[in-house]
Amino acid sequence: MAVSKDKKKEILAKLKEAAEKASTVVFVNFTALPVALVTEIRKTLRENGVGYFVAKKTLIKKAFGEQKIEGTMPELPGEIAITWGADQVAPAKGIYDYQKKNPDFLKIVGGIFEGKYVDGVMMASIASIPPREVLLGQLVNVINSPIQGLVIALDAIAKKQEAMA
Repeated sequence: MAVSKDKKKEILAKLKEAAEKASTVVFVNFTALPVALVTEIRKTLRENGVGYFVAKKTLIKKAFGEQKIEGTMPELPGEIAITWGADQVAPAKGIYDYQKKNPDFLKIVGGIFEGKYVDGVMMASIASIPPREVLLGQLVNVINSPIQGLVIALDAIAKKQEAMA
């Protein structure tokens, strides 16, 4: 379907705004995506502060081509949507979770992370980063582990000395 010039300007403005304000942008290839699933994806992403927008590839290339982004834009095969957000991991994680459940419909083909174009593999690895709370828990465990080992060793020494006496 042909898009009027006014509508194209509107879409281009929205894409430019996403490119300027977002810390991370993910390019998503979607094929034969059921409407119910699209609605669910948009709702979930919106709740996490992530935008989801479908646009023509030429408009996406034009909007992101005008930005100062390092590297080369990844290949954009098929129908493309973008997700973006202020959080560096949320856009990739949101789509990645749906991609795991629906590999026939969704595929991350690349994105923009820290001002650079990255490929789909890199975006998938970014999406697999655990949430902040989990990372903090792992850090506490790493810090606690040597202390716990020392306490166990001291307890064993004390029990051995009691047994000798």
